[in-house]
Amino acid sequence: MLTERDAQVAIARHVKSLRQGRKWSLDELASRSGVSKGMLVQIEGARTNPSIGTLCRVAESFGVSVGRLLEAEPEPVVKIVGADEPAVLWRGPDGGTGRLLRGVNDPAFVEVWEWRMAPGEEHDSGDHTPRTREIIHVRAGSLTLTLDGVDYQVRRQETIDFQADRPHRYRNPGAVEAVMTMVVVMPAGERDRRR
Repeated sequence: MLTERDAQVAIARHVKSLRQGRKWSLDELASRSGVSKGMLVQIEGARTNPSIGTLCRVAESFGVSVGRLLEAEPEPVVKIVGADEPAVLWRGPDGGTGRLLRGVNDPAFVEVWEWRMAPGEEHDSGDHTPRTREIIHVRAGSLTLTLDGVDYQVRRQETIDFQADRPHRYRNPGAVEAVMTMVVVMPAGERDRRR
């Protein structure tokens, strides 16, 4: 099982390796990602649990998926991820969780997430790389997705597909836990937020 501490260590190792491999300073990565240099120092020192938004910005600046930052070993030909393996990367104030079940980088950047949100919980997501798409299937409960100021109601067994390259919000408006499977598909290539 990948513990939160294991995730911190893996993220620290990969961020530092990817940054040094590109011969970027911490200042350069901070400029490209929009994440403060202080936070990057904390991440590379494995001294923090960065938010999902922060991880997305750092991964996008390198042109990799968040899953790439969590890899413990080189990619095998076949990988089975155990039910208790994925680390919790988001915790809601009322017990909700977001777990990255799997992320791949080749031939495309794809992530599969499981989200559980307690009644009333919400999560604000920043913009992702241009042309990023999210597909969310609601397995239990309901979801309100807010995009460009418009609320979209998604009920149990419904699926929503949208362009996630702009800020958006997820909220559980119901009286029961919302359980969702999310697929994120991102275009290849590094992202420089200065542009």
